[in-house]
Amino acid sequence: MDEQQSSPANTENTSQRNGDEKTRRSNWSKGRKRKKPMKDRNAPKAPLTGYVRFMNDRREQLRAERPDVPFPEITRMLGNEWSKLPTEEKQRYLDEADRDKERYMRELEKYQKTEAYKHFTRKVQEKQKGKRHRDVGNQAASEALHEDAEGKDRTVFDIPIFTEEFLNHSKAREAEMRQLRKTNMEYEERNAALQKHVESMRGAVERLEGDVMQERGRNSLLHQHLDTLRQALAASFASVPLPGSGEMPTLDSIDSYMKKLHSIIMSNPQEHESLINTVRELVNRLDR
Repeated sequence: MDEQQSSPANTENTSQRNGDEKTRRSNWSKGRKRKKPMKDRNAPKAPLTGYVRFMNDRREQLRAERPDVPFPEITRMLGNEWSKLPTEEKQRYLDEADRDKERYMRELEKYQKTEAYKHFTRKVQEKQKGKRHRDVGNQAASEALHEDAEGKDRTVFDIPIFTEEFLNHSKAREAEMRQLRKTNMEYEERNAALQKHVESMRGAVERLEGDVMQERGRNSLLHQHLDTLRQALAASFASVPLPGSGEMPTLDSIDSYMKKLHSIIMSNPQEHESLINTVRELVNRLDR
């Protein structure tokens, strides 16, 4: 009996809780999904940047080599490869991107003269008008942002797509990017030239250090030979006194002794013939 009497009450409470929960859920604000912009299927294919071209070339190869690596990590690894890519190889992708952009601009200029482009432009404008009418709050916020940015250059997001103003803005940005890439290439070339110069200087320094070591070795050998020659001369001329002074050579005075002996002989060779013969005999012994 108690279970039968309490069952309707429980059912009523459950229904009330479900109703309250539905009410709360209905009052919750739903997050808005960002709507994708209208895509013109007749428009020329958009150009790819050099970086995207490199990613497309390497992504499948890297995924085959590292199947266990998740996709975000693959992207990060490819970004590191791109930053370390040699200048010549990177420039190949950038040149392909420039040619693709030129192709895109030519095809886009032709496409803007077609009825398909005019029809798509009208659809975009109608959609923009309808969006402004549906969302007054967003329009007010947009106007406030425009007022804050008054006096500043307009951004690309303020310019309707596929208009002459959009193309001019895109061309200006592309020109700036080309100039920046050119400047970056010049800096990289200078850095490479400086690096080569540094390596050349290092090689020259190493060669000079090797030459200095060789010269030091030669000087050491010459000093040893000179000491040996001094000892031999001092021993050979130990019994030959200088005429007039009677000075005898020693190891410390052998240099001055030989200078004085040479001066005496050259001053009067006829008078010192016997001394000359003695010197010749001693020198011949040294040569042996």
